Amino acid sequence: MSQFLKNEKTVLGFTALYIAPALWTSLSGGKMEFVMYVAVMGILLVPVLILHRRVSLHPAALWGLSLWGLAHMCGGLVEVPSSWSTAGDSRVLYNWWIIPERFKFDQAVHAYGFGLTTWICWQALHWTFQANGASVRPTFGLLTLCVAAGMGFGALNEVIEFVATLTVPETNVGGYINTGWDLVSNLVGSLLAAFLIAIFARDASTR
Repeated sequence: MSQFLKNEKTVLGFTALYIAPALWTSLSGGKMEFVMYVAVMGILLVPVLILHRRVSLHPAALWGLSLWGLAHMCGGLVEVPSSWSTAGDSRVLYNWWIIPERFKFDQAVHAYGFGLTTWICWQALHWTFQANGASVRPTFGLLTLCVAAGMGFGALNEVIEFVATLTVPETNVGGYINTGWDLVSNLVGSLLAAFLIAIFARDASTR
């Protein structure tokens, strides 16, 4: 069972199980924003697989990416009960206030996703050093670089969302304040990931 979960084909199969119905729901519901997001996810699978083939990402990172995609699809397509507090008019999971007026599901997904991205950047950096015969430890400078990379990918996500607002008539992207909180959430997730890397990756052989 352990080897089954470590197989990237298992992760791909699991991902396909939710991408297919998400695409169908988006098309049938006229949610073109998420049709675009599904397409972006499909495109991003290619560089992730190339990176994995080269670096051999930790299985938890692969599953983490798949679960991030699932959270994203559910966030925009699953409606919450009327008794749940939400931001704005749309009652999708993304707008759910986990802590009323303080912390949204959307922000949790951002923090999780780009914290995960920061860890993957560390794995790639770790592999690069070892491939060149050098040992590497999670120093302040290297972790700062990984946090900056995670934040950079987070900014790219905001660019994609901006493109969605320009090309799709109605979206749930939100305005400037929402973008600002997205970036803050990305930073919090990236910093938390760096903190955990500093604790658990002190050994040069640990990713």
